[in-house]
Amino acid sequence: MAEERLTKNIQKLDENKHEIALSTKDLHVSYGDHEAIHGVDLQFERYKITALIGASGSGKSTYLRALNRMHDNIANTSVTGEIYYRGLDINRDNIDVYEMHKHIGMVFQRPNPFSKSIYDNITFALKRHGIRNKKQLDEIVETSLKQAALWDQVKDDLHKSALALSGGQQQRLCIARAIAMKPDILLLDEPASALDPISASKVEETLMELKKHYTIVIVTHNMQQAARISDRTAFFHLGDAIEYDETRKIFTRPKVKLTEDYVSGHFG
Repeated sequence: MAEERLTKNIQKLDENKHEIALSTKDLHVSYGDHEAIHGVDLQFERYKITALIGASGSGKSTYLRALNRMHDNIANTSVTGEIYYRGLDINRDNIDVYEMHKHIGMVFQRPNPFSKSIYDNITFALKRHGIRNKKQLDEIVETSLKQAALWDQVKDDLHKSALALSGGQQQRLCIARAIAMKPDILLLDEPASALDPISASKVEETLMELKKHYTIVIVTHNMQQAARISDRTAFFHLGDAIEYDETRKIFTRPKVKLTEDYVSGHFG
């Protein structure tokens, strides 16, 4: 079964820092008759931060959401091509998408904590997966909040509503909630765009720490943010990945004129 292979492959942790954690081959995404992504081939290195940049409507968020099948069950939407994770094409029909989501986590643009306590936000999915031991849950809550750089601020208020947190704290809670499942890969769709500069900076610092343990792919409109935190950058334009390289090369020596125009602010 493909589901069994997925679980087995997850357990074979490879410490090779240059291993490809996730890749796409000829990936297309269509909404009805409109093709939003045109056959994109990209590879994402393990324990690196990859930024997806481009103007609004370029397809970067659509592509990101395809990576863990967020388009499934959306009317008139089709995703074709291959998405390889641990040597397995996870875009096949016989993949257990619920199982796959445990290994490829997602954080959205606007903080979306549950209307529950901080503690219950993190343990909700864990309990649904059968983890009931209080000591184990307590340890996961503490570890996840520490990794998300939030523990010191909330450790005495774990049973208070998550909705009482600031926007930046809520977003870091959502990151903690995602990593509580111990995913291999973390996808983030403009996680700091709705935050003030100080909160956004803390989220960036959190992501820089998290890449020691996770492969991170982040969509951002903020080119300064991409330059600060990413190792590699892909520039999207009208559904195509125009250029993909080390971030410093994209921002200082891009090979494609369209990329140069975008990063220099002369786009359009």
